[in-house]
Amino acid sequence: MRCSIRKCFILSVGIVFLWLFIILKIPKETEDDQNVMTIKGQVASLELAQFGNWEYRVEMEASYNSRKDPRPLEDWQNLTFEYMEKIQKRRKRWLTVGISSVQQGDGSSLLYTLVSLFRISSKAEQKRLTVLVHLADSDITWLRETVAHISTLFSPQILEGQLLLIHAPSDAYPTVDSVRDEAFRGEFYSKQNIDHAFLMSFATKLSDYFLLIEDNVFIAPNFVTHIYSRVATMKSNSWVLLEFSNMGFLGKLFHSRDLPLLAHFLLLFYKEKPLDNLISHFRTLLVQESPILCRPFLFYRRVSYAAFDHKQKATGLRKKNTVGPNNPPAAVFTDMQVSNVHFPWEAYTLDESFFWTHNISIGNHLTVILNHPANLSRVQVMTGSIVDGRYALEKGQVELGYEPEGMPQHCTSFALLGHLLEGQMDQEILLKGMGYHVSCVRLVVKAGQAGGLIIRHIYLWEKNANYQQVDRC
Repeated sequence: MRCSIRKCFILSVGIVFLWLFIILKIPKETEDDQNVMTIKGQVASLELAQFGNWEYRVEMEASYNSRKDPRPLEDWQNLTFEYMEKIQKRRKRWLTVGISSVQQGDGSSLLYTLVSLFRISSKAEQKRLTVLVHLADSDITWLRETVAHISTLFSPQILEGQLLLIHAPSDAYPTVDSVRDEAFRGEFYSKQNIDHAFLMSFATKLSDYFLLIEDNVFIAPNFVTHIYSRVATMKSNSWVLLEFSNMGFLGKLFHSRDLPLLAHFLLLFYKEKPLDNLISHFRTLLVQESPILCRPFLFYRRVSYAAFDHKQKATGLRKKNTVGPNNPPAAVFTDMQVSNVHFPWEAYTLDESFFWTHNISIGNHLTVILNHPANLSRVQVMTGSIVDGRYALEKGQVELGYEPEGMPQHCTSFALLGHLLEGQMDQEILLKGMGYHVSCVRLVVKAGQAGGLIIRHIYLWEKNANYQQVDRC
């Protein structure tokens, strides 16, 4: 009996010291004139000074010690769950939108996406919603500036618990074997996969469902309501993954209960494949053989860029598509019907205008004729409404043209670049010589189609061009 009392006493003292340790490890620091970032121990808070009459805290998670190999996922999860319970005391919501973001361009992409996301969501939808952003870059200056910008723009959402920011330090990431083939690709995939493993691990208990998007996307209005309705119609069916976009890992919806397993899976195979391939493989492992594409698509990329360009600079590797398209000067011609509202040239602009036509026939085309031959590295063609996916080109292909002649000019030879899939094509030009001295880019209709057609944009990337980041809102 005496031994039992002694054990109880020791255990009680241990619990008290553990409680004091946890309390003292959560830093609480505020500055009046500048933002202060503190990453101490296993849990970190980012305290921000007053902006106007608001004073608030953006909590950031940094739950790994200084080591090169990832710690077991349970450590990350236990710390984040404890952090959420002790600090936030927030109620569970229906949907978490997860975004992982790194430094790129002028830094406006993430801000545009967040502005769009909250602007197009009704107040009722926002009550069901949490937006979780993983700031996955190790540049401390970029972190401070990004948090300051987000805090200025989204203080009401932060105070309501609708917007959360997290960060994992660079020491949490493993090194990539530099002698393996395609070393940079392995590093790119590895960091991206681990970024999203952290993101999903943190999101596990925030909501019933988790939606993965990117940091540079267009979002259809009332997307929460659309997703809620689709989930309701799928109640009688078993599913692992619903896809509200056909672009990579954009617009993928998961049950939150599957996130721990998915995060484990990404950490196990982070070197092997890019994220979208791992997600597809995970889906099949959980016995959903075929993808479930949910139309209308709700998410579209603004422009694509190669993330982690600072890593490329450090390794001396060539940057690839780090910014948006530049669309060299050109004229646009078509034999499709033209209205007095939307004109063919609007498909080639870098804003949100588009070309509208109807009742197209096989062989119809829209051709971009460049003022001067260009060396192209990539071509992107998008058709259909961004809101509901309607009016997309059902069957079409994109061709590159050469050797222009005549007046007005026309190309005398063409080479097939690629076919549209569900009204879209995003193709890098990999064959040597194919992208050089291109004078025409032609979209060709391969089957008659009644009703309307929207050609949303044709984007071109030049090799070794003097690019400028395109600001698009």
